[in-house]
Amino acid sequence: MRRIEPVTDTSLAHLDINHLLREILARVRDVLEVDIATVLLLESGGEELIATAAVGMDEHLQQGVRMPVDHGFAGTVLAGGSALAFDDIGDSVLLSSALQERGIRSLAGAPMVVDGETIGVLCVGVCGPRGFSDRDAQLVQIAADRVAATYQAGSSRAERIAATVLQHSLLPGKLPTIPDVSIDGRYVAGADRGVGGDWYDVFELPSGSIGIVMGDVAGHGLLAAVVMGRLRSALRAYALDEEDPARVLHKLDRKVTHFEPDAMATVAYSIYDPRTARLTTSLAGHVPPVLAPAGGRGKLVQVPVDPPIGVQVSQRRRSTVDVDLAAGSTICFFTDGLVERREQHIDAGFDALCEVVAPGPAHEVCTAVMGELVTATPSTEDIAFLALSRHESQ
Repeated sequence: MRRIEPVTDTSLAHLDINHLLREILARVRDVLEVDIATVLLLESGGEELIATAAVGMDEHLQQGVRMPVDHGFAGTVLAGGSALAFDDIGDSVLLSSALQERGIRSLAGAPMVVDGETIGVLCVGVCGPRGFSDRDAQLVQIAADRVAATYQAGSSRAERIAATVLQHSLLPGKLPTIPDVSIDGRYVAGADRGVGGDWYDVFELPSGSIGIVMGDVAGHGLLAAVVMGRLRSALRAYALDEEDPARVLHKLDRKVTHFEPDAMATVAYSIYDPRTARLTTSLAGHVPPVLAPAGGRGKLVQVPVDPPIGVQVSQRRRSTVDVDLAAGSTICFFTDGLVERREQHIDAGFDALCEVVAPGPAHEVCTAVMGELVTATPSTEDIAFLALSRHESQ
């Protein structure tokens, strides 16, 4: 146990995930006195193991080896669910060609498990017969547990960083200039779960109209942020060909259900025509916007809510609603993290939002809403908010 202790320590915390794994494996090799050590991780579908890091067999890793979970020594360890050792396996089918070329004859391995979930296999090997004992197998299992925990922590940190960078890179920078209109937006990551798949977007269309998007991908972390990026790009592409928000969302839904059947998102897409001051909106499972007329307080816009993106329930046409933005009015789009709280019904959140939304410059509306609804009781969910205000008549 004293020999296993140096496998992981706080001095490794600064390393990125790839260097972290290689450093840990180098320590495992030295502590267990073996010739090679490698980590094979389960891919997301759970059908293949991927050689992710290795010491003593770098050439094998550089080939990008993938193997079925029911094949070879690592697959046998995975199927058994516990540490396993072979003292002299010769040219058995359990050996990959790379291991045979390296001269490996004895192997020991153990599943890498974190919080009850198997994430991969740690394998160690020596050239020639070793005579692995039960104690050796136990040490390999202890090392696998430490490698798994350290990898999971490092991977989670790397994912949070990557998701944050991706999220903020995909949010619009400078919002477009719209005649007689001010526009401003906010994004806040969830207090507990970090960055997710909430986003907003504003862009000018070839016709001179303005596309306005508010979306929320189910889930959190890097995967949700990646899906969000794909949806954002696809919607922009469809918006170039369609001036009907319902048609754009229909095409987006077809794309997601065909290519990403496990993804789901709610999306509000609107097109604002500066010439007529008319806003045309379609909702795919998303919360309706809030409209505050000149001199009044906010009210939810009555827009039919069609099925979310990625939920195939029917082929019926999606609906749209036209809203005339009178001079002095403000309309706000948001994701449900703004109004959802564990301790209250969502209707109370809608009421609180409508109460605070009042006509005014967009940046003032954003400041008022976020200050009232976010600062007092931080949400565990991501929050995206966008305000569009039409100037008062001169």
